[in-house]
Amino acid sequence: MKCIQCQTDNTLKDRTDNHGRCKQCQHPFVFEPTSMGATKVTDMMFAKAIADLSANDTLFFTPKQLFYLFNKHLQGRGMLQPIGLLILSGFATVFALVTIVLPGLEKGYWGFLLIPIVINGLCLWELWHRSQSQRVSSQERGYASRCLQVHGWAILVFGMIFGLNLNLFPFFAGSVVVGLAAVYWGRRGWINRAAISSVALLEWAKFQEWLTSWQTVNPITKILEPPKETQVALNVNPDVTAYSFDRLVVTDSAAIAQLLIANNFHFENNCAILSVTGYPQGIFLTAMEMLRRNPELKVYAFHDCSGKGMGLAHHLRTSPQWFQNSPVEIVDVGLLPRQILSIPSVFVQQSTEFAGASKRLTDLERRQFTADELAWLDEGNAVLLESFTPQRLIQALNRGIAASREFLEKDSSSGGSDGSDSIFIGDGGSPHYSVESFG
Repeated sequence: MKCIQCQTDNTLKDRTDNHGRCKQCQHPFVFEPTSMGATKVTDMMFAKAIADLSANDTLFFTPKQLFYLFNKHLQGRGMLQPIGLLILSGFATVFALVTIVLPGLEKGYWGFLLIPIVINGLCLWELWHRSQSQRVSSQERGYASRCLQVHGWAILVFGMIFGLNLNLFPFFAGSVVVGLAAVYWGRRGWINRAAISSVALLEWAKFQEWLTSWQTVNPITKILEPPKETQVALNVNPDVTAYSFDRLVVTDSAAIAQLLIANNFHFENNCAILSVTGYPQGIFLTAMEMLRRNPELKVYAFHDCSGKGMGLAHHLRTSPQWFQNSPVEIVDVGLLPRQILSIPSVFVQQSTEFAGASKRLTDLERRQFTADELAWLDEGNAVLLESFTPQRLIQALNRGIAASREFLEKDSSSGGSDGSDSIFIGDGGSPHYSVESFG
């Protein structure tokens, strides 16, 4: 195992003899994979996750974002297994046919045909199981689904040829039925790979223990502490309050608002950033006073893809605390179900709490979604913004704002546009629009 400080390889004996420290630079190792059970982690693996998330220490991130990325790393370890399983099954089938089945058939041992049937049956079952599994990433579900389709076509073609040459109609018919079924289920698995909910391979409490141990030895400069819910109002210079912003981003959680502010999104885009919960509390009322003075204000709702998140734009439009009876244009930049279902690598969660929040949406709020989207939400599915990296969130928000600006400049009242970044009127004719793609 390599030391993250000096890159020196240390064997188990080296680590044991040096009491868990590097034999070269004496830097402590945080993880000992040989004593971690099924979920094995190394210091280099943890350090790489932090570097990937922070874009090499240039972006701030939340602990939950690191948790989701780490789970993605753990899930991705088996990404090539479906392909390997397909290749192994092919070699095993060919080997069995050449060495056992065909010589046996010449002697009248028809029972040997069960050998390739069992081999391919086990492979089909395992590929189908992986294509539906909640314990693997959506990428691996996609790999398994594609491999299931390939295997189905192979069974269909070679089974038919084999059955015709041997004049075995049952074998011919069985190959057709099984092959077409595998192709069908592989196709369904590919389409639904992103819609299947995922199970975290690591418990949040356990990850927090690891994170605490890591920071004791290797402090993380870009990780954010939980947002401070202070109610103390800050004194703002009157010269500053005389100005306003042309854009406002409203998030459905303080953690995402804190993330955007920490990464200077407000400076780079000349916009205010607030959460629907009132973060940052110290300047919330002052910021709202400044924003309401601007008749050209554009508001962007940025939220989780969940039942609760789906109501954010409508809440901003109808709440007296926000923009009730105001002509400001509100754009829902996501996350929306239609955006999520087109992204191949998302962490879909499922709970009764999410299902209840979806079913509490009003008829007006539900009207902007298709029947498939509503069914997905009502089943309790959700994708949280914190399951994406900071870089991905910032890029998606930038593109959403740019797409909405181009649309609104062309025709702020048409409510329709073509292209992947099109926008439509979201709630019965009021000025509330939605971006069709998430970055």
